[in-house]
Amino acid sequence: MFGFFKNVKATKELDRIIAEINMNMQNNYKDAAQEGLREFEMRLEQLAGTGELSAAQKSEYTARLSSYKEKMKSYSHKDQKPYWTKE
Repeated sequence: MFGFFKNVKATKELDRIIAEINMNMQNNYKDAAQEGLREFEMRLEQLAGTGELSAAQKSEYTARLSSYKEKMKSYSHKDQKPYWTKE
């Protein structure tokens, strides 16, 4: 039973990070979204490594991580062209 509560705590933490990433993406805070993605990846690795996530949870969050990585491949302010350039 104690392990169940550890899983709930771990998933709530990951869900909080995901919510922050989504909020930052919606508000076009690209640097903050990228930082959140790095935090999500690091925390997912830590929780999976310590066994705090079940195999199903690990699989679900790993799929989400892959999805975010794909969406945010070139998602940064440095890749944007200034609006005043003609190209």
